[in-house]
Amino acid sequence: MRIRDLPSPNHDARPDGTPVDMLVLHYTGMRSGAEAVARLRDPAARVSSHYVVEEDGAVFRLVAEDRRAWHAGISHWRGHALLNGRSIGVEIVNPGHEHGYRPFPALQMGAVAELCRGILARHPIPARNVVAHSDIAPDRKEDPGELFDWEGLAAEGVGLWPRGDAAAPAADPLGALGAIGYRTDLPLPVLLRAFRRHWLPARIDGPADDATRARIAAVAAAVA
Repeated sequence: MRIRDLPSPNHDARPDGTPVDMLVLHYTGMRSGAEAVARLRDPAARVSSHYVVEEDGAVFRLVAEDRRAWHAGISHWRGHALLNGRSIGVEIVNPGHEHGYRPFPALQMGAVAELCRGILARHPIPARNVVAHSDIAPDRKEDPGELFDWEGLAAEGVGLWPRGDAAAPAADPLGALGAIGYRTDLPLPVLLRAFRRHWLPARIDGPADDATRARIAAVAAAVA
């Protein structure tokens, strides 16, 4: 894979002894890829990611993987907080919900899959820790959103996608969401919306019905 280096100054040292065991996928949420890259390289913005993937499949490296990029913000997953120190962040160019959210092109998704497989080969990141920004900050973020092809990415060896739902819906959806990795001190509707964006994108709104609870149970079983 050809990767072009566009260094960002926005990074620092990873905490000593903290493993890189998470991969966080974002969308840029800006009007163009060039605008997003400019912001991620602006020292005044104090944000960055390790990589950016354009809609035509071009890949840019902004921060070396052994450095901490500033992409996750206030975040939580499986008992850990402030996840920048233990994660690789990939920004995927898409205008996002504010600027004309649209499907991710096949060329872009192919590049994302290839890039992520390389990252997974270099770091001990389990499939359950390949997550959306909205998974780790469900009260603040909604990216990469319900149009992102998590199922197709899992078929390419990146992340997980349970085949079918559990026979029995989760009796305690909040507890099962916590077992998957979500923080449980947030309102259940907030968590359900984040969960559905990733694992039930056809129905991101509504109560915890049987279909949603069955899907939660299936994901919980897959990450156990």
